[in-house]
Amino acid sequence: MFGLRLSLKQRYCLLLCVAVGAILAYRFTRNRPEVVRMKRAEGLRANSSQFTLEGKPFHILGGSIHYFRVPRAYWEDRLLKMKACGLNTLTTYVPWNMHEPERGVFNFEDQLDLEAYLRLAASLGLWVILRPGPYICAEWDLGGLPSWLLRDKNMKLRTTYPGFTDAVNSFFNHLIEKVVPHQYSKGGPIIAVQVENEYGSYAKDDKYMPFIKESLLSRGISELLLTSDNKEGLKLGGVKGALETINFQKLNPKDIKYLDEIQPHKPKMVMEYWSGWFDLWGDLHHVYPAEDMLPVVTEILKLNMSINLYMFHGGTNFGFMSGAFAVGMSAPKAMVTNYDYDAPLSEVGDYTTKYHLLRNVFSQYHAQPLTVLPPHQDRRAYQPVSIQQHLSLWVSLQFTDKAFKSERPVSMENLPVNNNNGQSYGYTLYETTISSEGTLNSKNNIRDRALVYVDKHFVGVLDYKTQELAVPYGKGKRTLSLLVENCGRVNYGKTLDEQRKGLVGDIELNKNPLRDFVIHSLDMKPGFVNRLEGTGHWISLRQQRPSFPGFFQAKLYVNSSPKDTFIKLPGWGKGVVFINGRNLGRYWSVGPQQTLYVPGPWLHRGNNQVTVFEEQETDGRIQFSSSPDYGMSVDVQ
Repeated sequence: MFGLRLSLKQRYCLLLCVAVGAILAYRFTRNRPEVVRMKRAEGLRANSSQFTLEGKPFHILGGSIHYFRVPRAYWEDRLLKMKACGLNTLTTYVPWNMHEPERGVFNFEDQLDLEAYLRLAASLGLWVILRPGPYICAEWDLGGLPSWLLRDKNMKLRTTYPGFTDAVNSFFNHLIEKVVPHQYSKGGPIIAVQVENEYGSYAKDDKYMPFIKESLLSRGISELLLTSDNKEGLKLGGVKGALETINFQKLNPKDIKYLDEIQPHKPKMVMEYWSGWFDLWGDLHHVYPAEDMLPVVTEILKLNMSINLYMFHGGTNFGFMSGAFAVGMSAPKAMVTNYDYDAPLSEVGDYTTKYHLLRNVFSQYHAQPLTVLPPHQDRRAYQPVSIQQHLSLWVSLQFTDKAFKSERPVSMENLPVNNNNGQSYGYTLYETTISSEGTLNSKNNIRDRALVYVDKHFVGVLDYKTQELAVPYGKGKRTLSLLVENCGRVNYGKTLDEQRKGLVGDIELNKNPLRDFVIHSLDMKPGFVNRLEGTGHWISLRQQRPSFPGFFQAKLYVNSSPKDTFIKLPGWGKGVVFINGRNLGRYWSVGPQQTLYVPGPWLHRGNNQVTVFEEQETDGRIQFSSSPDYGMSVDVQ
């Protein structure tokens, strides 16, 4: 056959290669569910009371998992667990603020490789409903909109204001060209695309939804279009040519009837069935009991409605990405770092009671048995480590971008940093000179919380509740410093245009506005953290008592294959934790959250660098746990 005679040795080698190849192929495929194979003639349609795919009835059993909230190394684990629960459709948002961190600078790599996520879903036999925004809510900072939009003092977000539509067009030019090849009609997994998100709750511009719809269509989106709103939002959130879907947690037959009335003879879908809820700093941990959830899910399916569980797996708001919650005119409350959401799959991918009960329900909608449950991920409680050295905030300033001088206060977003895109996240230090004691009044111009110092001595905190502080007596000129933290921008509601951070107006001392500021941007990006770690300015705790605020370093030694773990910081106050340069997120002793998730893939064998920025207190130790502590819980009302 080959036109030549193989020697005995050559034939043996060939057989060996074939055998090895077969073993590798078996190992690669044995745990993978069979990929959905279907001729591609007619995608998802909503032309009758039930969805059809290829002209056959199709029931969407969906779940939300956001690629940007899950370490990339765990994408496959989480999606396999979704498949094993009996779900057939993955839904995900796309966070504009992460994909375009600076105007015109786009990132679709590594953790943000959306196309890799879509290809993975397809390889596992999952369909995809893509929710590209541009606004996503998602309890995410500014609802996923990039903060550099707010450099325009006249900005009107989520409207057809030209400053906003120009930015959307630029982003969609880059995003949609990546999405188009993954549509169902082109052999990909995307069966539907959502037009914006919950616009009925905002509804400031009746031309906006048609603009977003056309922005998708004109760039090649050809699959079924959907919108998503709560009951009230349904009245204003729709757009011609897109199927309207509803969001809720408690089933009200009147809401379903209303959806039927505005959209007769169309499939009904719960785009967001809220499987739990989010948490706020200083509040309690929200849980939604499985015994309350299961009857609702069962009833939705009995009504022949399609469903998407929001969230199926919540994940984590790593870094500074958690948003803030505002109700009416009250001050916003910052959201915690974890996004466990009391979802069926926990923050770290553990099966919950909800998961197993849902699996029983969804199995009834499959002709074949569900795939075997993927194995549980091991975790480890590493031994506590002691802080070895510290670095004062004031010393760290030399490793930030050049300080900016301004007569008046300037908000974070309007600072001339990051290639003139402003500062998006973290802390900003405002310093000026004073020559008297008296009363400092923030005039409610601090967003969101400021530690106040006179000549580096702490005098108090200014925030939404506390707007006055006494400045103690001192001789001569002194330096007044305000370290202002952006605790997270509001992600939902009608105040999006007002989410500038830092000092957003005058601060007064004895009713006189302060002037002549030196402003330092402390956005704590990886480059800054790495510069800190490489400097020789660190001081051993044996040599000197630590000063606050400051950075603290410890080494976590891992002597085997790294496992997931949780950091606990009892005896610490408030700050941020970095591991090997990655920002794990904020911690705060007010709770409810008491642990920070450390993904095993972000650790390595040997020494791992743990850096903590702490505002006010430490007991000098970092502890680890194999399980999370989300604090005292309360049922979702």
